[in-house]
Amino acid sequence: MIDRYTLPRMGALWTQARKYEAWLQVELATCEALEQSGKTPRGVAAYVRRKVRIDPDRIAEIEQVTKHDVIAFLESVAEQVGEKARHLHSGLTSSDILDTALALQMVEAVGIILGDLDGLLEVLKNQAFRHRDTIMVGRSHGIHGEPISLGFKFAIWFEEFTRHRNRLLAAGKDIAVGKLSGAMGTFAHLPPSVEKTVCAKLGVKPAPISNQIVQRDRHAAFLTTLALLASSVEKVATEIRHLQRTEVSEVEEFFSEGQKGSSAMPHKRNPVGAENLCGLARVVRGHSLAAMENVALWHERDISHSSVERIILPDSTILIDYMLVRLTNLLESLTVYPSRMMTNLNATGGLIYSQRLLLALVDRGAGREVAYEAVQRNAMEAWQGRGDFQGLVVKDPFISRKLRPAEIQACFEPRSYIRHMGQIYRRVFGSAKQGREAKSAGKGRRKRQ
Repeated sequence: MIDRYTLPRMGALWTQARKYEAWLQVELATCEALEQSGKTPRGVAAYVRRKVRIDPDRIAEIEQVTKHDVIAFLESVAEQVGEKARHLHSGLTSSDILDTALALQMVEAVGIILGDLDGLLEVLKNQAFRHRDTIMVGRSHGIHGEPISLGFKFAIWFEEFTRHRNRLLAAGKDIAVGKLSGAMGTFAHLPPSVEKTVCAKLGVKPAPISNQIVQRDRHAAFLTTLALLASSVEKVATEIRHLQRTEVSEVEEFFSEGQKGSSAMPHKRNPVGAENLCGLARVVRGHSLAAMENVALWHERDISHSSVERIILPDSTILIDYMLVRLTNLLESLTVYPSRMMTNLNATGGLIYSQRLLLALVDRGAGREVAYEAVQRNAMEAWQGRGDFQGLVVKDPFISRKLRPAEIQACFEPRSYIRHMGQIYRRVFGSAKQGREAKSAGKGRRKRQ
């Protein structure tokens, strides 16, 4: 299982100290590029790197006077390096540092989330193969439909989160851009070649064009990707909650020794993890709307986006990191009750096989409308408790003339509904060899059934 206490890694990414370290990283990369071009004396960047220690408390103290965070940062650096500080921030505007450094933080956040997704995908794949043949009833509108397997659900989720991984890769590429184009974006004081050199040093691309800032549609796309990811987390968690309801009881969150479900009712075993995930998804989706509101700024830039991003970027990435780890642990340790699934599968007395019976009648030459009416007539009788569906069907004069008892019996075989799982799994997971490896790995994990 993924250790939930590895989560502070994402939180550490968004501390004040890490932010200032990223700012210094951009300033030093720029200084080095200017040294290479001969505009700045050699050795300045190396000297600053040796001398400067980030002190968030001192920067906050200076900012109380300057009311400007970047100036406070630069003054704290100047206190430590003396007159050589005059070579820093040459030709730059604050947003050159802020936006390029923010790109570094977001790229690192994407890397963490991709790692989380890989862990989740592994568990989803293992569970899909472990439960490929675990028969259960499918539901539409909350009503019993036709048989499926529990593994089929996991395979659907695997394919969905694979799409999210691809979206995240694209969004990560979109936000991995820096800019050193100056106050209006026209390179009035530094040439584009400096921007190109600095961005290459930092591992990002230069924005093809920018005004005072990197355009915020990029950030909105990233936050929207996280919102979509959160929505799928909620989708899975909602399904677990439904399947854990007392009336269903097909799966259950692992309930550890000593755990309590209610302060008043000692019998309670609640899906608290899944409920927690559903609530957090609402927060992440809300932040995506705030990110879209940040796209429209005044002229070449205003500062209205800044305060918003100080909340939504750390919160959304930290929450997604936590949600993915928690969902992974929840699914890996999920308790499954196959016998209860079979009980529920048979709860309608065979009504779920109505379509197969309908198609068998049509194959025997019955008109579809007539066949539908005959099957539905008996189904409604069974629904009202006036007999067993299969027993009623066998006695129906119209149906019994078209189908022999053995042919009717064949319509009520649940495993025929999952006979194409092998082909479906190959579409999702690839070769049969991969599937066998995943199934073998799944058997090696803790099993609670």
